[in-house]
Amino acid sequence: MKKSKNKRIKALRYADKKTLTVYIILRILVILCLIRELMLGEYQNALLCILSLTLFLLPAFIEKTFKVELPTVLEINILIFIFAAEILGEINNFYGTFNNFDAILHTVTGFLSASVGFSLIYLLNNNIESFNISGIFVALVAFCFSMTIGVIWEFFEFKMDCYFNLDMQKDTYVSKINTVMLDETNSNKVVTINNIDRVILYDENNKELAKLNGYLDIGIIDTMGDLTVNFIGAFIYSVFGYLYIKNRDKNKIATKFMITKKAQM
Repeated sequence: MKKSKNKRIKALRYADKKTLTVYIILRILVILCLIRELMLGEYQNALLCILSLTLFLLPAFIEKTFKVELPTVLEINILIFIFAAEILGEINNFYGTFNNFDAILHTVTGFLSASVGFSLIYLLNNNIESFNISGIFVALVAFCFSMTIGVIWEFFEFKMDCYFNLDMQKDTYVSKINTVMLDETNSNKVVTINNIDRVILYDENNKELAKLNGYLDIGIIDTMGDLTVNFIGAFIYSVFGYLYIKNRDKNKIATKFMITKKAQM
């Protein structure tokens, strides 16, 4: 039993030195963060640290389980992404501190997801040299795969907000709204309200709950912004993938993020 466990642990080790270095550095940082959160009594954050440590094993686990090779650049990007999203974004509130932090992560997600979609087509073919599917088709599949992942994630955020009272879909103040809800004739005419400066919320007992610096959009702007940058990331990689298929000798950026079959020993 012990021998079997040691084999599993060994299988999850990173063979590439660059990846291993990044893995060790990030793991130490997360462990230090875990200790800090436990000392502060922030047990939810401590669980996020444990989740991050577990997710760090995911690339090596995928390689061992599915017998594939993840390129060094892709592995390092995945590790950094996990650290940025959970440790920097959630625990250290980079999402609130830096306006474009979330947008950057979603752009990277779109790019990496497209690389996975692109790789799946190659993994389904026995011989890359005899790959005859249209480059446009491959790029389109990679793009659509990435956008599907992005949409599923937004579904997840929405359901978490609904059922667990979270705010994963961040709210946004807006000074203008267009709505048919305020049409007194009930004839589906759009009513536009401009220059909204303040909104006051009351409960059913006419008790004032909060004063807002504008109309509070509850997530739609955040969601569409996330999908837009996901679109950009997916499109960029899909272009690289298409160029690689058209001329593999000159355009090899796509291969730095491409999953391939593990070489038979």
